[in-house]
This record gives sequence, structure tokens and C-alpha cells, in this order.
Amino acid sequence: MLKNIVSKRGFSVCSRSLLNHGKPQNPVYNEGITMKIEPIQRTGETIDVKRARLVYQSRKRGILESDLLLSRFAKKYLNTFSDEELDEYDKLLDEPDWDIYYWATKNYDVTPLPEKWKNSKILALLQKTAQNEEREILRMPDLH
Repeated sequence: MLKNIVSKRGFSVCSRSLLNHGKPQNPVYNEGITMKIEPIQRTGETIDVKRARLVYQSRKRGILESDLLLSRFAKKYLNTFSDEELDEYDKLLDEPDWDIYYWATKNYDVTPLPEKWKNSKILALLQKTAQNEEREILRMPDLH
């Protein structure tokens, strides 16, 4: 049974040792709790503003592997994408970082590819980019 502890500021908190029975390597996992923050719906965004936002969102993911892959992809392709392709890429960026990375590297045993992305031209292009057939040393592209 979890016990709530009232902190000095009056907030009710659970002691870490109470949450996982004093074993930090064995955290409590509750499959019934899910949380997804819905993406911001943008309206009236010009194509130039959308491209600039997508470049930024491609570079600042929080996971180096995703940052490298997506920033290089954005640098190479975003200026050539149509509005519809930009919308599809925007939706892809709403997915969790590690999911995008594993889909891009075709590591479906770790993160299975959802049906909605199976026929994606954008994801197929990202997968081709992830193969790095030119064997380039990957670096973050310069901002202009």
C-alpha cells in the first residue's frame, strides 16, 4: 500500500522508497496509466514559417540519435517538400523520438511500425537517409 507524505509545502507526495518497495531498480509500472499530450493545432501558418518550425523541431529532439538523423533529413529535403509533404513530416515529428528512430532504422522488433506509417513516402525517404549509403560522418548541419 502506498502512503502519501505531506511535504513542507503542503503537497501530497509518495516517498520513492514507498513507490518501489525501497528498490530503485524495480520501479512501479502501472499499465492503466497513459498520458499523451496532443500536438498543437496550428492554423494560418505560412509555408516558410512551417519549414522554419520543422527545422527547429528536427534539431531539438532531446535524443542525439534523433537530432542527427532528423536535422540532416530536414536540411536535405524540407525546402523541396510540398505543403502536403510538410504536413506528413509534421505528423511524424509528433511521434516519440525513439519510435521515429527505430522506424527510420527499420528496427521493428523494438518498436513495431504502426499501420498508419506503412505507406508513408516521408518515412521511406527518412529510412533511405538513415542508411547513410555515402558513409558520411554525421554532424549537425549548420543553421543559416
